[in-house]
Amino acid sequence: MNFRWEIIKDYYPLFIEGGIMTIKCTLLCVILGTCWGLILGVGRTSHAKHGISKYLLLLLVQWPVRIYVSAFRGTPLFVQIMVVHFVLMPFLINPRDGLLVSDNLISVETARVLRTQYGAFISCVIAITLNAGAYISEIFRAGIQSIDKGQTEAARSLGMSYFSTMRKVILPQAFRRMLPPLGNNAIAILKDSSLGAAIGLADLAYAARTAGATYGSYTEPYLVISVVYWCMTFLLSLLVQYMEKRFAKSDSH
Repeated sequence: MNFRWEIIKDYYPLFIEGGIMTIKCTLLCVILGTCWGLILGVGRTSHAKHGISKYLLLLLVQWPVRIYVSAFRGTPLFVQIMVVHFVLMPFLINPRDGLLVSDNLISVETARVLRTQYGAFISCVIAITLNAGAYISEIFRAGIQSIDKGQTEAARSLGMSYFSTMRKVILPQAFRRMLPPLGNNAIAILKDSSLGAAIGLADLAYAARTAGATYGSYTEPYLVISVVYWCMTFLLSLLVQYMEKRFAKSDSH
């Protein structure tokens, strides 16, 4: 096979910009998805033993979270990106009659700029964050439930509130156990960000598609971005391993 390096050479600025866009999108989705997953996970494990609070938590928190997680885990991420980009975004920030424009929360000009210049990026971040939050919430749920219930009862008997018990006692211990699956989820988000190219996000996949279409040869661009994606995921896995060793070392002291 004759590898045509001139395709990569001519389009390397686009590949670099695509790589930067992929990293920005991944970082945002990992941070926002982890925060959203934490909220959902804590909501999923919240409980009250007696009184009306028990039923209010069940109806207003636990069941809605279960339905949300089931819906986002049961539909393809690609479809979710399309729904966010072509349904949710026009509903919110359409310059003519979007909800945020009608309520004067943003100006028409701001809505136009957001739609034309950042529409694909915002849609991709929202869709992947919502999807990742569903998976990460299950990681938090399993991590929280893996901690012995006696620790929660002991903390509550000392007068600590539910959220204070979570923040100071349960979550620090659970996080060490959740780190490997959280790392795997971050790697999955990095790879899933390539789906954003379908709505025009100028990431690595978009750069490969553009270069391939120009030269009528997709072999070289897609082989190159495959290597770049592999390097990124490899470095991310090394970072997760380093953090695991640091936490293990701090536990042994």
